[in-house]
Amino acid sequence: MRSIYAIFLVGLLNATAIATDQQPTPSGGTLTVEEVAASVERTESGVTARMRAFRPIVEIYVQHVEPHQQLGTVPMRDEYFLGQFEWTDAAGPRFKRLMPEKGSRQQMSEWLGRPFATQLKPDGFVAMAVPDWRLLTPKKYNFKFLRREFLGEVRCLVLDVSPRGDPQDGFTGRIWVEDRDFNIVRFNGISRGLPGSTFAVKRYWFNVDSWRVNVSPGLWLPAYIYAEQASDDPREPPKFKGQIRLWGYDLKSIHAPQEFTTIEIDEPSITDNSAQPQQFSPTESQRMWEQQAEENVLERLTKAGLLSPPSEVDKVLETVVRNLQITNNITLDPVRVRTLLTSPLDSMTAGHTIVLSRGLIDVLPDEASLAMMLAHELAHIALGHRVIDSKFAFADKLMVPDDELLATVQYRHEAREEAAADAQVVEYLKNSPYKDKLAEAGLFLQALNENRRLKNLIQPHVVEHVGDAGRLNVLIQKAPSLAPERIDQVAALPLGARVIVDPWSGSTSLLRAANVPLASAREKGSLAVTPLVPYLRYFETRQISARPD
Repeated sequence: MRSIYAIFLVGLLNATAIATDQQPTPSGGTLTVEEVAASVERTESGVTARMRAFRPIVEIYVQHVEPHQQLGTVPMRDEYFLGQFEWTDAAGPRFKRLMPEKGSRQQMSEWLGRPFATQLKPDGFVAMAVPDWRLLTPKKYNFKFLRREFLGEVRCLVLDVSPRGDPQDGFTGRIWVEDRDFNIVRFNGISRGLPGSTFAVKRYWFNVDSWRVNVSPGLWLPAYIYAEQASDDPREPPKFKGQIRLWGYDLKSIHAPQEFTTIEIDEPSITDNSAQPQQFSPTESQRMWEQQAEENVLERLTKAGLLSPPSEVDKVLETVVRNLQITNNITLDPVRVRTLLTSPLDSMTAGHTIVLSRGLIDVLPDEASLAMMLAHELAHIALGHRVIDSKFAFADKLMVPDDELLATVQYRHEAREEAAADAQVVEYLKNSPYKDKLAEAGLFLQALNENRRLKNLIQPHVVEHVGDAGRLNVLIQKAPSLAPERIDQVAALPLGARVIVDPWSGSTSLLRAANVPLASAREKGSLAVTPLVPYLRYFETRQISARPD
């Protein structure tokens, strides 16, 4: 009996202590739950202090969904916000818009005309970046250790957390704490009554699954958040699904004052240019002028954190463009491709640079559909359409606030130019390596047509040149009928299916996850919001994996 009692006592003691081989502690290699809670409070204090200094880009995309017998839920309408994180001492976390608020009379009448419509407030989604801006302190919260668990390559302690007082005033849920420095790397639950956490005119709350990324030694910052607003009836599916992304922390950090910057000037080297032309020809001068405008636009978008720095994603897209050029005998100066970091499906040209949005790249199901999108922008360049506003060659034209930048640089073609480009798309694809896969491209067009109600995701420019069956009807006719219930037919992928965005730098890479066979039509998620689950690594490992071979 004594031996059994001893075993029981040892087990009881182990249940209240968390073993760790990483941190020397006064308890001889173990940590109590109270010690972990105190460490979490310390690291969270550091994160919230850093968030007050940074001003990352914040993108919020929400889909209002309805139940579907075969697909689970389907999106019926959507809302989109793009802005910057801001901190005010009086109000806490706030959202500063980078796009004008949609508030026309027509939009307001549509909103008022919907029964029980909800007007979402972006400030509430910004508050999701941390579980409690007042900190998870042991004085306010109960902590209960559950188990150890790996998230990616990061070993974590898993704890349940709940308010000691009113459950309607604080975070209730689960946290994952990495066991090196005791940073929260993931939290999952619901936050109520916190500063800035009102999501709508009528007060209600979202369930949140929030992930952080290790951007430098010891520093984990919010990056991906998935949110749902469930029905009051637990048997019913969610009413809203949302993705919140944060990136560009280094772009928004405090820069060194210019007056303290030292500029070194080297001695000029003198060369004999007597044999060189004294002036460029008018044609060359015009090309250089437009190239200057192009470079200015791309540089300004990159500095604002809206355009990814050149990356491996761009190289893949440029390969497809070269295939189109070679097979169609299109002789042009090198055509580059860059990635806009936003979710709405959009494309544009800036001089000889084609820009596709991350969201568009995400949902394209195959290379033929990608070639179709690139071919349209390539056609504008090849047909000699105006593809850059040369006024941007003047340095002052882009000295505008970030919240005015997108509206300043966006340029749309006339209807006749769009029609001419569409005609070339069909010809380019017929001559390309993708000529035997045009049915897939037509299927993607059908998916866009079926989801036109997602007006914030499917941008007008995309609807105009790929959503109109009359203009690219040839491709749609080659495709089979859209059958959402068939698991062997994938017309469009979910958001987040292709591109990974580094939250620190805004650089992009391709998702290299293995293809997983679909078990049911519910898993297709065409153009839909789904949970975001990154593969967590420590900063040192991420740096090694990011190095080129």
